[in-house]
Amino acid sequence: MLITIGFVCFGATDALAKLLTSDLPSLEVAWFRQIGLFTGVMVMLGMRGPRLLKTNHRTIQILRGVLAATSATLFILALRYVPLADATAVTFIAPFIVTAIGGLLLREPVGMRRWIAVLVGFVGMLIVIRPGMGVLHPAIFITIGAATAFATRQVLSRMLSGDDSIATTVAYTSITSTALLTIPLLFLWETPSALWVWLVALAMTACAGLGEIFIIRALDIAQAVVVAPLQYSMILWSTLYGFLLFSDLPDGWTLLGCTIIVASGLYTLNRERLVAKRQKDRARAEAANAAEAAARTEEI
Repeated sequence: MLITIGFVCFGATDALAKLLTSDLPSLEVAWFRQIGLFTGVMVMLGMRGPRLLKTNHRTIQILRGVLAATSATLFILALRYVPLADATAVTFIAPFIVTAIGGLLLREPVGMRRWIAVLVGFVGMLIVIRPGMGVLHPAIFITIGAATAFATRQVLSRMLSGDDSIATTVAYTSITSTALLTIPLLFLWETPSALWVWLVALAMTACAGLGEIFIIRALDIAQAVVVAPLQYSMILWSTLYGFLLFSDLPDGWTLLGCTIIVASGLYTLNRERLVAKRQKDRARAEAANAAEAAARTEEI
């Protein structure tokens, strides 16, 4: 339930961001969005204290924040020109990029079936954007950059797994990305010209902060492998908000491509879950064998 509310909030955040791009620079909209996450982190800091920022991987944490600012800004820049559901669908290729980076650069074991799932996912993306057909604005390709930055961020998260808590990682990401976006905004700031712009910006900020709090709380209660598949519900909320606010509905090709991406993504997540389970079972068996061998040595 918590994770569903979190993604509803994030869907609303993206929809309100698209609404704001008609009156504010994309960088400023991204800043307002990150302020919401920053506010959520400040609430966590107040509840948990400075120990929340304790880490042995500060460089990686800061780099993750830089990528968060990059992905948010690129995505919002694309939203100025691209329907919400289409942009959201393309960002779903992030898990495939994570798999590709893990297999090609980090030398993680990736089986043939997962590589096929990655290939099928990219085919789904091509169906959505249909390059060369002039169906979507060229800015749709910016969402691929946003997805790549987001995927790289997830790879860094794997490097932090087991050492830093999810809350610590989110805290560093929010603080770093907010600071990074604030610096250029000192020179590019445009004061909202109407009350409704301020209200929408504040609503987006609130939705972003609430979404972060709900998802962190959900990850505290349930395992990430259980929660992760629910991220694909974002396409439902994006489609709904896109229709209500902009009268946009994805066409049949977009729905087909999105279905392929989601199916491939769920398969990839399931394969990763199975691989992680096998590794844990193997480590548990090796530990048990080592303990048994030690016990026999003592008996001798």
